[in-house]
Amino acid sequence: MGFGIGQADEGRRHIVFLLLLGILLYFVGNGGLAITDPVESNYTLTAKEMIGAGDYISPRIYGNYWYDKPVFFYWELIAAFQAFGITDFAARFFPGLWSIVSMLLTYGFGRRLFGERVGFVAAVIFGASVEGWYVGHAIITDTTLVTALSGMLIAFFFGYMRREKRWYYLAFALAGVAVLTKGPIGLCLPGLIILVFLAWERRLRELLSIHILLGFVLFFAVCALWYVPMVQLHGTDFLDTFLGVHNVLRATVSEHPQQNVWYFYPLVFLGGCFPWSLAVLPAVARKLFHRDVHLPQSSEVRFLVVWAVCVFVTFQCFATKYITYTFPYMVPLAILFARYFVAHPQLFRSLAGFMTALFVVAACFVAPPLMRSHSGVLAAAPLVELSQEREAVSGQAPLIVSYRTDYQTSLVYYSGLRVARLETAEVVEKFRPHDGEISWSAKEVMPFEAIEDLPTDRDIILVTGAGSEHGGELTEDDLARNLSGSWQLVQTAGNRRIFLRTETKEAAE
Repeated sequence: MGFGIGQADEGRRHIVFLLLLGILLYFVGNGGLAITDPVESNYTLTAKEMIGAGDYISPRIYGNYWYDKPVFFYWELIAAFQAFGITDFAARFFPGLWSIVSMLLTYGFGRRLFGERVGFVAAVIFGASVEGWYVGHAIITDTTLVTALSGMLIAFFFGYMRREKRWYYLAFALAGVAVLTKGPIGLCLPGLIILVFLAWERRLRELLSIHILLGFVLFFAVCALWYVPMVQLHGTDFLDTFLGVHNVLRATVSEHPQQNVWYFYPLVFLGGCFPWSLAVLPAVARKLFHRDVHLPQSSEVRFLVVWAVCVFVTFQCFATKYITYTFPYMVPLAILFARYFVAHPQLFRSLAGFMTALFVVAACFVAPPLMRSHSGVLAAAPLVELSQEREAVSGQAPLIVSYRTDYQTSLVYYSGLRVARLETAEVVEKFRPHDGEISWSAKEVMPFEAIEDLPTDRDIILVTGAGSEHGGELTEDDLARNLSGSWQLVQTAGNRRIFLRTETKEAAE
């Protein structure tokens, strides 16, 4: 498709505008967004420990090998940490960067399918949606996955429509990156989309092309960069935990049963695609009322519909549900929505301007205090100071435990200290992974300490919640009754209270 001089100028203006909008949406205020629990801190602590160990193949956390996700997102974090230092801005750099790339992919694909204006409006819809903004700031794998998966599907479609088979090779290379980012779903999900689309097109013979077969060779070569060394280094332990727990178990057994309801993802769609989802509802309702609904006739619309529907249905069938799982449908939905908003430019400009202003205010003034309240960043410095002070006095490092509160990996990340989760011996045994057992206990890799085994010849620093979580706010008397010894409240930092128990009389005697 060619462009005249006017069209080319308009395209350049759109790209510049989208780059500036992306920076405004995804980078302004990032340096003030603390690492939160429980998800973000797992990724950042893992990358930090990989740097400390000088091991860029085997993810590790709390000194243990960690098979929750493949390595690609950790490589991104490591690269950002080494470029910008271990900072909050660095941790959020690549999610923001890939969000901008996804906006540009949406623009380019929408423009090629339906013209310049549709591509531009679709890119803005992608960036200025609630879920797009949220995921673009979150330290999770989803932006990398969406970029790789979207690029793979777009490349496949170009190869299919243009009969330019080189696009297939790019598609399979990006599928390899997706599998290095999220695991088998990086191939299975786009593979399902392509299979359903080709069946609808009655072109399943396309799968027998020599270029598809050679593409699989390239795909396996990309995947082998990490999966082969991991199998060689860790064998069945890696395969059982990574494939068994973090893929098969997650798909078949709900990690959060309260979220495994049929209306979970419909609500995620309405909220995640806000405001665009609600704005198009009246038009959809009118079409349904007048029975003006038809199957798409063009290959372009069929592909977008199959892409969006397959993502939704696939994760609707998963037992474990997360709000970000269906995010890969944002690119096709944004393009489909854009066809409506191009015909309603005033509505589009009003919503885009309002959401952009709202997101900037949220990133600079609302999110920072909210995220600090869900992070261990405020308690880290006083904890380090107290630990160093007690080590200087007693000659040995104190034992640090987290008790009757949600365990904060971010506290470990920011402080660099070992913090154990304090439970009874019975609970510790319950969470301990057992050989040959595929269960959610494999995810509990933080250090544990049994109440019955607390030492009497060592200072203990106890961190607990400052609110009413887990049975109410603890006092010195509560701790003395439950754990024995004399406890002193040393400091309240953010949403955490820090207690100290020095060496007990029994130990001194």
